[in-house]
Amino acid sequence: MALRFEELDWQETPMGDLFLRRRVEPTLGVDVYEVKLGDEYLMSSLFTEAEEQLAHLGLAATIGKNLAVLVGGLGLGYTAVAALEHPEVGSLVVIDALPAVIDWHQRGLLPVSATLTGDPRTSLELDDFFAVMRSEPHGSGYDAILLDVDHSPRHQLSAAHADLYTPDGLRRLARHLRPSGVFALWSDDPPDDDFLADLDAVFATSAAHVVSFANPLTGGTSTNTVYVAR
Repeated sequence: MALRFEELDWQETPMGDLFLRRRVEPTLGVDVYEVKLGDEYLMSSLFTEAEEQLAHLGLAATIGKNLAVLVGGLGLGYTAVAALEHPEVGSLVVIDALPAVIDWHQRGLLPVSATLTGDPRTSLELDDFFAVMRSEPHGSGYDAILLDVDHSPRHQLSAAHADLYTPDGLRRLARHLRPSGVFALWSDDPPDDDFLADLDAVFATSAAHVVSFANPLTGGTSTNTVYVAR
């Protein structure tokens, strides 16, 4: 078990100071890994159920085998590793705009790093996911795009991300999908009817799945949302 509090890395980024820390959660007696960007807490290894369900729900909607999957946002790695649990995944590209996050996994600093980097299907790429979605597609496209970067379609880490969550932005993203391809998105907010309407304007089907999980800090239940559109 780690010390009560340990800072594993600190980096300056264009979006603010980025911290990776490990601490002991006293109520559970377990190590918890946390990421903070500026004044905002981005993620915690104490709560990974919804990030994992982003992969499971998204890939459950796909068709076929040897799937090409793109994950936007590497973070602690739980969405990507959950995707690798599906044997029909043939290749997994994970894009992150922060070199420090990719470096954490390459250095094996996080609990799932070895699983992620040790799988030959995985490619970690330093890039701006939102810029990639605005660009012209290359190759034959993806069977699934799984996105976990912003807090929600209405609460973005950067104003430069906002255009993706509009019908025009979603159409640009859809160009990167193969026929019958799936777009899945994690959100910290409850289901958003206006965003569902935007999804319906672009995709044939869409749904908002509420993912519930135990919150040991409050002693209650918390929820996130996973949108799935095909």
